Amino acid sequence: MEKAKFGVLTVSDRASKGEYEDISGKYIIEYLQEVVSSPFEIIYRVVPDEKDIIEGALIHMSDVEKCCLVLTTGGTGPAPRDVTPEATETVCQKILPGFGELMRQVSLQQVPTAILSRQTAGIRNSTLIINLPGKPQSIKICLDAVFPAIPYCIDLIGGPYITTREERIKAFRPQK
Repeated sequence: MEKAKFGVLTVSDRASKGEYEDISGKYIIEYLQEVVSSPFEIIYRVVPDEKDIIEGALIHMSDVEKCCLVLTTGGTGPAPRDVTPEATETVCQKILPGFGELMRQVSLQQVPTAILSRQTAGIRNSTLIINLPGKPQSIKICLDAVFPAIPYCIDLIGGPYITTREERIKAFRPQK
């Protein structure tokens, strides 16, 4: 079985300067280890809230590292320095708005400020890029909602076959 590569990209001015520990990116890695049963490796980076740097990291993870999935955390709010969705939209050939719609829907059941989130997702070549919020509890809520569709999406864009620990998350694939 082909080993998948997953990119985890934390977007944070302070974490990129080492001013505080990147808890969110590390949580995403733990989540993937808990949910994915097929072999994979992680490509991990922390970058500042700079659109061109985020774009460069996304392009590198997609085109050079050949990640089939890149999960970003941070930079999805309304603040002036929050530019992760813009960077994602710039580097992707196709935008998949359903991911953001579902993540906001499930997040709204927890907090009214979820409407401020601008998470999105898209496809760059054979990489699925998904923007996640910045807090571990919010990341869990969002990933639990969208992860069932991720393995099939990766199938459709020519990536490796991803399996999940079904007692935790059941991947959905249409019956043939």
